[in-house]
Amino acid sequence: MISRHLSLLTHRLPYNSIFYRRFLTEVNLVKNLSSPSNNYDALVIVATELDQIKEHVDSSVIQDLQAFNQLNKKFDKEITLTINNTVPGKRLIYSPTGKINRDYDDVRRFTDAASAGMKKALSLGAKSPLIATFGSKLYKQSSLVALLSALETTYVPLQVREDKPERKTKVDRLGVYIGDTSSASDSHEKLINYARAIELGRVVGRDIGGSDPERMAPPRVADYVQDLFAQSSGIKISIIKDLTEIEKKFPLFSAVNRAANHIERHQGRLIFLEYTGEGEINSTALLVGKGVTYDTGGLDIKTGGNMTSMSYDKCGAANVAGFFKVLSELKPKQFKAIGVLAVARNSCGEDGYVTDEILKARTGVRIRIGNTDAEGRLVMADSLCYMKELALKEINPQLFTIATLTGHAARTYGDNYTVVMDNGPARKNGIAQQLQSAGEEIGDLFEVSTVRREDYDFVNDKSEVADVLQCKKDAGNAGARGHQYPAAFLARASGLDKHGCDSEKPLSYTHLDIAGSAGKLPNSPTARPIPALCHMLIADRVL
Repeated sequence: MISRHLSLLTHRLPYNSIFYRRFLTEVNLVKNLSSPSNNYDALVIVATELDQIKEHVDSSVIQDLQAFNQLNKKFDKEITLTINNTVPGKRLIYSPTGKINRDYDDVRRFTDAASAGMKKALSLGAKSPLIATFGSKLYKQSSLVALLSALETTYVPLQVREDKPERKTKVDRLGVYIGDTSSASDSHEKLINYARAIELGRVVGRDIGGSDPERMAPPRVADYVQDLFAQSSGIKISIIKDLTEIEKKFPLFSAVNRAANHIERHQGRLIFLEYTGEGEINSTALLVGKGVTYDTGGLDIKTGGNMTSMSYDKCGAANVAGFFKVLSELKPKQFKAIGVLAVARNSCGEDGYVTDEILKARTGVRIRIGNTDAEGRLVMADSLCYMKELALKEINPQLFTIATLTGHAARTYGDNYTVVMDNGPARKNGIAQQLQSAGEEIGDLFEVSTVRREDYDFVNDKSEVADVLQCKKDAGNAGARGHQYPAAFLARASGLDKHGCDSEKPLSYTHLDIAGSAGKLPNSPTARPIPALCHMLIADRVL
């Protein structure tokens, strides 16, 4: 148990609920599109073609849309807005997916269509829109994807909710009609509940990840998480803030924390979460999230305006917290999860750690610092070592690190994709491919990279003084294999390299670099890969 290993911070905030100031949009299943309740004030139709909806709507709707189809040669590519007396609020918004069967199409056609339709409804002043989806033979989760996209458009950033209460919500309720006759109504209810839980988790990810460096400085991240799980959530929480304990048990984290530690409101926190489902546990996920609340680069300071969006460097930890929020809502059985949010600020100061400094990790491995702007791997490494120690005692363990770790990942694959890398045992289990497959279904996409022998060779320090090199001098943003060798570093620094396929006790470990997929200003964070993790790890337990 976490409490046996860590000091418990007993302080609890009054339950004024930072989180529930938003009041997540009420989501209801609508079973009859021909006579919907007067509770709604706009109808958003997401469809691939008009033939899909003929059996579900009033004939006048079809007549109106067919008329527009004849007038507009881009009808299948653009939103159509019209007035129809048979639909809620007389507002009819038809948002087509366009073609979905070309080589380069994927389920995000439904993401885009639902988002565009909802944004149009909101721009018209709708407060209670009804979204209708009709499934797809090509994409079995298209209705779920459309609903998640619709919910995402209703998000209001935490600092807006706090500072401008009159703007705390965009909509009062959301109606959902699922025109997929191949599935029963009770499965539609489960789907809506599942989507709602994922969105609650994504709200947490966006709240923590997207708030500014002061609003979500490390102690305030801890406050938010405590408040989030204060009531009967089924989530155990422990927090380390004592400097002596951090220096002793998490020395690499302590080094990054040094410069910021002199300012009380910036002092680092290690936040530990645990969920244990009912029944005999048959699977355990252990997740470490990078939570750098602001990354100046340290003494290898970022220049040329490159600190912009560095408040999003905490999205890995934010999304671990969000995943646990989903668990608290859905309570999957026979499943256990342990999470660590490694939350620190990489400040620039006289006590900051420096290039050429040699640090001793929790494992005893001696690490030479190559660049202070490669702090994320240091922040996580000791926590990953701790999780490795726990994993040896857990049932069917799978370890993850989640981090906005390298600009190289974004440069390699672009801004919309999470890069996933397995160690040997995880590759044997096909974890990266499972995540990629789950992501393809739910519109949370991954690219698979491989950690090679060259990556392990690179992080072997060439001197007699140190064992491992943390980073080359440019912090991994340029040059070859800039996102792969940091995964090798994490394995070496945490001792997971001793638990590969050739070990008597192999441990499955997967590293997720979300530098491209996490989002950046001025947009809110994406809260990815929460949907894909849920779909891979717990969907079959709750749907």
